[in-house]
Amino acid sequence: MDNNVKNEQILVRITGQDRPGLTASIMAILAKYDAQILDIGQADIHSTLSLGILIRMDEMHSGQVMKDLLFKTTELGVNIGFSPITDDEYEEWVGQQGKNRYILTIIGRSLSAKQIEAATKVLASQGLNIDSILRLTGRPSLLHPERNVRACIEFSLRGTPVDRSAMQAELMKLGADMGFDFSFQRDDMFRRMRRLICFDMDSTLIQTECIDELAMRAGVGDQVKAITESAMRGEIDFKESFTKRVALLKGLDVSVMQDIANKLPVTEGVDRLMTVLKRCGYKIAILSGGFTFFGEYLQRRYGIDYMYANELEIDEDGKLTGRYVGEIVDGHRKAELLKLIAQVEKVNLAQTIAVGDGANDLPMISQAGLGIAFHAKPRVVATAKQSINTIGLDGVLYFLGFKDSYIDT
Repeated sequence: MDNNVKNEQILVRITGQDRPGLTASIMAILAKYDAQILDIGQADIHSTLSLGILIRMDEMHSGQVMKDLLFKTTELGVNIGFSPITDDEYEEWVGQQGKNRYILTIIGRSLSAKQIEAATKVLASQGLNIDSILRLTGRPSLLHPERNVRACIEFSLRGTPVDRSAMQAELMKLGADMGFDFSFQRDDMFRRMRRLICFDMDSTLIQTECIDELAMRAGVGDQVKAITESAMRGEIDFKESFTKRVALLKGLDVSVMQDIANKLPVTEGVDRLMTVLKRCGYKIAILSGGFTFFGEYLQRRYGIDYMYANELEIDEDGKLTGRYVGEIVDGHRKAELLKLIAQVEKVNLAQTIAVGDGANDLPMISQAGLGIAFHAKPRVVATAKQSINTIGLDGVLYFLGFKDSYIDT
């Protein structure tokens, strides 16, 4: 383009019924006049197109370009509008692109205008601008509502929160009050390149606490359950509580463990989540304060790469001794294992994900690049930056930016 020719910027806005070849037709006209594309963006909602193109070209031909575009869009049955953009306005816009970028993801069984209004009001109060909105889940069927039981919307944001901690707390309260989950993440290369995901097992991958199941078979269910709940709330030390609970299982036959394993209630969404993670090459680990017997069962079932849990001691008669073998996998050990596996796999800690429900999961949730509290205890939800309480474990996929359109292919 000749530098001696005076150029101008024009924002072209096209709306209407979408159809194949529409963008190509518009570009053919712009190419004819050697227009420079400074920016372009498109959204398609229920086959209704909204296309924006910021062009720069010489003033001599701009009038003819607008005339040709007007004729073409009339022929195509869509609407078109033009807005001049001054050099100063363009430079101001360019300067804003250096601001921080964030992603807010909100999830629920369904999402209403009230929920979206509440979340976006928080964003506005923090000085964040919404650049784009994307629905990650499939559209609900009116005739068969049971076919799509989740809704997820992703907001791409620009700016820097005035008070990120206060914003996080406000979103957390809104989510609890209004029945939706959220994730607020820095939109950087690490978010787009997660590679290692570590799960708690009991009450996360499975909908039970295995030690409670064993205790019921041993006739000490109420005693063990009371200790378990106190430990998960963070009221007593995990190692102490674990030792007490295991001692109560003394004399239980190992065959009971196999029977429980065969009937483990797998959490909603686990099958779908594991299929996608394996297909996409994620390394997967179970880091559990439960027992190796059940962890190994899940490891075989899903092809999980790493599994660390506690091993119960079994005597020569095939009965539990009331003791354990080796080091206890408590909260501190879980965090250590997360870092160790990341080192072995040559994965930056910022590329890791940790998912759990109890107080002993907080250290690894805090260490991971993305820590998620899943149907968690109040203390864990209050501490974690992301939580899922309204849908199944496959909700993790939406926090990673997956869309249904390529999850379910």
